[in-house]
Amino acid sequence: MATPIKEWSKLEVRAVVHFLFSKGTKPSEIHKQIAETYGEGAMSRSRVYQWCTWFGKGRTSLDDEPKSGRPKTSTNEENTTRVDELIRCDRRMKIREIALKLEIPKSTIHEIIHDTLGYRKVSARWVPNMLTEDHKLQRVEISQHLLQRCQQDNGDEDTTHIGVGPGGDFQANNNLFDNLITGDETWVHLNTPETKRDSMTWKNPPSPVTKKFKVQRSAARVMATVFWDAKGVILLDILPQGQCINAARYCSTLDRLKEAIPRKRPGLLRRGVVLQHDNATPHSANLTQQWLQRYGWEILPHLPTVQTWHPLTFICLDP
Repeated sequence: MATPIKEWSKLEVRAVVHFLFSKGTKPSEIHKQIAETYGEGAMSRSRVYQWCTWFGKGRTSLDDEPKSGRPKTSTNEENTTRVDELIRCDRRMKIREIALKLEIPKSTIHEIIHDTLGYRKVSARWVPNMLTEDHKLQRVEISQHLLQRCQQDNGDEDTTHIGVGPGGDFQANNNLFDNLITGDETWVHLNTPETKRDSMTWKNPPSPVTKKFKVQRSAARVMATVFWDAKGVILLDILPQGQCINAARYCSTLDRLKEAIPRKRPGLLRRGVVLQHDNATPHSANLTQQWLQRYGWEILPHLPTVQTWHPLTFICLDP
């Protein structure tokens, strides 16, 4: 089988269709020869039949017919102002609703919103569990406690030198961040397929049609516990499939962390470990608290937090 031609144009393919059709070749055979010569993406089967129909009616031009339609009179300053006013009144209004209200084609509304006004649809933050007044007070108290903890390590009350440096790194002249270890748990799926965006490829008209099968994340997953500090990961502990973390298993993980610290962070156990983890049940259980007290590890309080999701709304790029 001959290698398909890689460099071709639409007019060239249409000329071949015209030539074969003039010789009496059937459209199905024309499509087969086009696919063999130029590749599957050169012209679809339905498009071959359409051009054969046009040639049969006497058409000779290979160029696209000029598209009919009324001139763009809807994209004017008045309509732009009306669209802007509607969006500012209701930023969740859909393009279809704006088009019906103003009696303007949706394509024109789309052009006004995106090209003229510079709007784009983004996610507005939605918080399913609002922080209560007690939670907010706790956040203030814990933040003050952490600041005082930094002051104690500095040996003074001046905190002006504590902050974010030019490179984006937190700067503080104390031992807190040298001794601080953070831990958390997360679910890890055994198979996580690439996203649609990750699988996108560049193509031009001669490129073959790409196909991608829809694959979902595997239902099988394992729980991983990670401990890290300012220098990197200290311990990654993965539970057997089907098991979840509890107080006893968390204490066993802490034992492994205690064994890993001398190898990866020499001298940290002698200086004293400062551990920060959230308030999950395995972390706050009596068994875990007894383990931490037995080895004298300091626990930094954890701020109350909430998760957020994002419905869509319009915002302007240039407010």
